[in-house]
Amino acid sequence: MPDIESEIQAPTLVSRKKRLRRSRIELIQTIALPIISLIILVVLWQYAIIIFEVPEYIMPPPSDFLARLIEDRALLFDQMQRTAYEVILGFVLATVISVPLGFAIVSVKFIERALYPLIVFLQLTPKIAFAPLFIVWFGIGMLPKVLITFLLCFFPTLVASMTGFRALDERILYLTRSMGASSWHTLKYVRIPSALPYIFTGLKVSIVFAVTGAIVAEYVGANKGLGYLLLRGTSYLDTSLIFAVLVVLALMGLVFSYIVQFTEQIVIPWRGKEE
Repeated sequence: MPDIESEIQAPTLVSRKKRLRRSRIELIQTIALPIISLIILVVLWQYAIIIFEVPEYIMPPPSDFLARLIEDRALLFDQMQRTAYEVILGFVLATVISVPLGFAIVSVKFIERALYPLIVFLQLTPKIAFAPLFIVWFGIGMLPKVLITFLLCFFPTLVASMTGFRALDERILYLTRSMGASSWHTLKYVRIPSALPYIFTGLKVSIVFAVTGAIVAEYVGANKGLGYLLLRGTSYLDTSLIFAVLVVLALMGLVFSYIVQFTEQIVIPWRGKEE
């Protein structure tokens, strides 16, 4: 008699190998295609500068600022550490405050009536306008940059948290109460897991704003950081330095974004499976 179990498993193994091969091809394409596109863009940029004889102080060729990345790597790395520290502090502070506050606003009507109009008013106010005021109050140290970064990260995370905690169906809460679950268990096993996808959506937006906030705050007043290097490059018409700093900023923002996405995959792995 033929082995029925092996006959059933054989197509399954074949389809699994096909899916694995397809996923590998997709991964290679996801990594390779952007790199190839970037290389083509850099080559076209380089030859366009040569053909049209664009002055270096207006638009440097990629070979100049890429070489500047290597030559000034110690300076760029040192200033990047300062900016990255401001980004991390502001982002973490905003996350720690906005998520519990979002839950409190959704859960307690008195807090919502007392704080939500004020939060909406502050959200409509341009946060960058606070930068000169913070410089006057706290000087040109790290604190004003952290506060500006905090303000830019706070509102997207708060709104996302409130949306996540409100998205839960009230019937599920009635069901947990009828089963004897305490408020803590309902919060831990029902409310927080259901709100996490929304919270991480807000965090992905906030981490981009965090880098922007730190750089803009360094524009207003600073003696360290990548924003300070941009100002210095502008003062001396050193466009190769400016583009080198922009590359470092792009890489730093990319790393922070991937860290948030990786954290999301660890904390809520079921979301990736659903997608």
